[in-house]
Amino acid sequence: MRYARPEFLDEIAASTPLPMVVDGELGMPLDLSQWDCLWEENGDDSELNPDPTQPSKLDPEDLFLLGDPTASGTPFIPSTPGASHPSAATMPNVAWLRKTEYLSRESYSRSSLPQDFKHNKDHAIDVSRDAQLRDIDASFAAIAKSELSALRHPTKPELTAVEEFEIFPDAEIWANAYDLFRFSERPGDRPLEVEDPRLDCAVLRPMEADGDHFLAYYLTKEDEDAVEFKRNRLARSPDDPPEDEPTHFHFVRDYETVKVEQEVPNEFLLVLDDGMADEDVFDSKTGALPRPKGAYYKNIERKMLLKRKRVNTYEAYGDKWDVVKLTHTPMSAEEAQEREDALSEVVDPLFPLARGDADADAEGEVDEAAAAHGLNGSANGARHEIVDAVDVFGEE
Repeated sequence: MRYARPEFLDEIAASTPLPMVVDGELGMPLDLSQWDCLWEENGDDSELNPDPTQPSKLDPEDLFLLGDPTASGTPFIPSTPGASHPSAATMPNVAWLRKTEYLSRESYSRSSLPQDFKHNKDHAIDVSRDAQLRDIDASFAAIAKSELSALRHPTKPELTAVEEFEIFPDAEIWANAYDLFRFSERPGDRPLEVEDPRLDCAVLRPMEADGDHFLAYYLTKEDEDAVEFKRNRLARSPDDPPEDEPTHFHFVRDYETVKVEQEVPNEFLLVLDDGMADEDVFDSKTGALPRPKGAYYKNIERKMLLKRKRVNTYEAYGDKWDVVKLTHTPMSAEEAQEREDALSEVVDPLFPLARGDADADAEGEVDEAAAAHGLNGSANGARHEIVDAVDVFGEE
């Protein structure tokens, strides 16, 4: 453990003289008598001032200094007939003061990646709509021609594909917003080898105390309560009345957020659905046809890393609850309409056109409002005082 910061010794280091013996030539003796042109009138000074068009011959040991370390993963080594340099292809281009235990043969082979990136960067990429449609159609054709057994895992070549699924957005859960929470340790009070069915129906409640924001974590007391709650939740319809008896979730502990990712572009919830053998059979619960076989995805809104919050007995909670009594209530008209709007993104084929019309209408309303008010005057030519920008465009 460090007792004091290094700056504590700065004054002592500055007041301590360093024993250094330096001669008149500062440690670099220079014998000017080696060049006669300095002592003879009109002497040949080509040795001191070489011709840039005719570079002088360098010592072979100094040729590597001409190499550009940023343009190549290996230093420049001259090619001499009959001589080989086995170490030239294995010398890495690594950062200064990098730990030597991480230098391996794999890192040497990766040193050429920046050059490949530079070469690929020079090629222009067509991102027009026609080019995107062409590439999408080409991807379908490539998959149709390929054999399933020839597809291999990108990082585990020993794994091959055994079954294929078409990819669809999951319309059943598309209107829901999902966050991914990762805990620094297993929540609850049970060891890792003991199964805990309560963990997939916990309650996280946002809290605030002394300006700090954290999450209160709640679980059911008994496993049977959690199993019953999950069974009722799957069997319920959104229009069903509330339950007669609420489910009790008891406070366990507080968690604080260590890291929050507001955008998660490359992670999804994925459900592999084998479908039904007879696709003409209607679903008895919804009265609709069952969805076909496929891989159904839903994007993740945010990712959070949680760790246990240290207990502070002097911390002032705003409103701490020891028990949460949870029941399901019917959605309001506004909530139902919001869900319908979110769901239309994947079930309404005309959604892109409707969204474009809505954006155009919004822009038209702004243009009409600006024309009606006028920034410098009215339409009939009568000048008015310049309006404030907030009156025209609204507050941010």
